[in-house]
Amino acid sequence: MTYSYYPGCTLKTKARDLDFYGRKCAAALGIELEEIADWQCCGGVYPVAKDEIATRLAAIRALAAARDNGGKLITLCSACHHVLTRVNSDVRNDASIRDKANNYLAPDVTYAGETQVVHYLQLLRDEIGFDNLAKAVKNPLKGRKIGAYYGCLLLRPSKVMAFDDPENPHIIEDFIKALGAQPVVYGMRNECCGGYVTLKSGEQAKANVDRIIGNARDRGAGELITACPLCMYNLKAHQSGDGAMPVRYITELLYEALGLGQEAEEK
Repeated sequence: MTYSYYPGCTLKTKARDLDFYGRKCAAALGIELEEIADWQCCGGVYPVAKDEIATRLAAIRALAAARDNGGKLITLCSACHHVLTRVNSDVRNDASIRDKANNYLAPDVTYAGETQVVHYLQLLRDEIGFDNLAKAVKNPLKGRKIGAYYGCLLLRPSKVMAFDDPENPHIIEDFIKALGAQPVVYGMRNECCGGYVTLKSGEQAKANVDRIIGNARDRGAGELITACPLCMYNLKAHQSGDGAMPVRYITELLYEALGLGQEAEEK
């Protein structure tokens, strides 16, 4: 199975691990992630003003490229997934945005939101199936208590993102179960880590992170996983107290469970 893939800027720089492990695991599961050609930064932040057309164009170019190459666009970064999904919804449902974008880009075939934006976790769940994923696990993560950290961007706004229940999500917990570990459900797993406010007020981000980490630890988590590079930064940089909570990317955990690290060592 081959899918168009949008890595995004951060996965080429600070979050290379998220991308590296994601590609390796996909290949081991029989999936080829074909990086779309000449992609540009999606912007990282969704443009809320309806008359901001220029800031949507890079996302629309990527979406149109995927439309012409299978119709599905796989993402890993929570921020990229958020922007691409919401811009795609804009093009699909707002004639003004759609017409202005197509007039500017002048594509051979106008883009009307036909592409389906699919997060890597959704690909595992819906295309591979978590039951089949469990069968592919060579190194079950038995005895490990792992908390899922969703953050904001995957879940909200819920009607547009349609990723999971925004108040009681479970896709990452189901993923953890498939890898043989014990998911730890805690109340702060879908609360904001501080996001971009960390640039203005590190203290606010620190307060948010302390609440998240404290809640996860109180519920018995020994480590956290996330799909968001910004959440990864905040959760690592703003922890306080003794004994930092390990935070890893979802793809790193999958890489370990599939036994790919062991294979590399044996080679």
